[in-house]
Amino acid sequence: MNTIVSTFAPLPVALAIALAPAPASAQDRHAQHRPQAAQDNDGHAGHGARASMPHEPEPSTATSANDAGDHSGMDHTGMEHVRSPQQPSTPIPTVSDADRRAAFPELHAHATHGDSIHSYWSLDRLEAWDADEEGTGTAWEALAWVGGDIDRLWLRSEGERTDAGTESADLEVLYGHSVSRWWDVVAGIRHDFGGEGPSQTFAAFGVQGLAPYKFEVSATGYVGESGQTAASLEAEYDTLISNRLILQWSAEAELYGKDDPARGIGSGLSSLEAGARLRYEISRRFAPYVGVSWERSYGGTADLKRAHGEDIEDTRLVAGVRVWF
Repeated sequence: MNTIVSTFAPLPVALAIALAPAPASAQDRHAQHRPQAAQDNDGHAGHGARASMPHEPEPSTATSANDAGDHSGMDHTGMEHVRSPQQPSTPIPTVSDADRRAAFPELHAHATHGDSIHSYWSLDRLEAWDADEEGTGTAWEALAWVGGDIDRLWLRSEGERTDAGTESADLEVLYGHSVSRWWDVVAGIRHDFGGEGPSQTFAAFGVQGLAPYKFEVSATGYVGESGQTAASLEAEYDTLISNRLILQWSAEAELYGKDDPARGIGSGLSSLEAGARLRYEISRRFAPYVGVSWERSYGGTADLKRAHGEDIEDTRLVAGVRVWF
C-alpha cells in the first residue's frame, strides 16, 4: 500500500504543471501590439469562431516601458498610415515684406480730367403741325455745349412760329460748372424776342442734370428788367420700346413774378405744356418722330388771352425730326 501511494504521489504536481499556461514567447508578446486585423488573420484551426472581417484598430490607452523598444520586426501589413488633415502637402511659406507690398500697393490719385475741348450740338425738336387759319406752325428746341469735363459754355433756345410770324422765342447763353457726376450749375443771360411787346433780357441761374430713374431735369430762375422775375421747370423721360423705337415724355412749366400786360404775361403760373413723341432712330444721330403736344395758359396770362380772343388751351398733332452731332 505504501508502495502504491508513493508511486502516484507525484501525479497531482505533474498534473498541475501540465495544466498551467505556458510562458508567453517573444512572438506572442509582439502579437499583443499588432492591429486587430493582423491578429484575426493569424487565426488557428481550433478557433474558427473569430470573424475574418478586418476591424479598425482600437486606440491604445496606455504605453508601457517595454513598448518603447525596437519594433523592427513588427508586421505593418495591417496598418493604415493616414496623414493628418492639419499637415498640408506643400508647406506654406512665411509671408514676407515683399508679399505684403504686392498685396497692398500704394494708391495714387486718380487721373486728372483732360483739358481738351469738345462740343455737342442737338436739335432735340424740330417739328411742324397744322395751325388751321394761321397756316403751318413750326417749333424748335435746341441745346449745345462747348468745353471740357468740368467747365462748359451752354447754349439753349426754343420757340414757335406760324405763317403770321414768330409767336415766341428765346436764346440763353450760360456758363456751366459740374458739381457732381450728373449735375451742373449754370449762370448767364437769356434774351426773349418775338411775340407781343418789346424784347427783354434776363439774368439766368439754375441747375440741370440727370435725376434718379433717368429723368432729365432743368430748373432755371430769371431776373429781368424792371424787377421782373420768372422761373422755368422742365423734365423729360425716355421709354425704350426697343433699341431704336423710343417714346419721349416731356413737361414744362413757366412762372412769373408780376404782371406784364405789354407782353401778355400774368403773375403766377403762366403756362403748362406736356407732350409725348414717338421716334425711330434710323441712326443714333437722326430720328424722325410723331407725337402729340398739349398746352394751356393759367392765371393772369389766361385772362389776357381771353381779352384778346385767343384760346387758352391748344392740342396739336406734330411730326418732326431729332438730330445731333
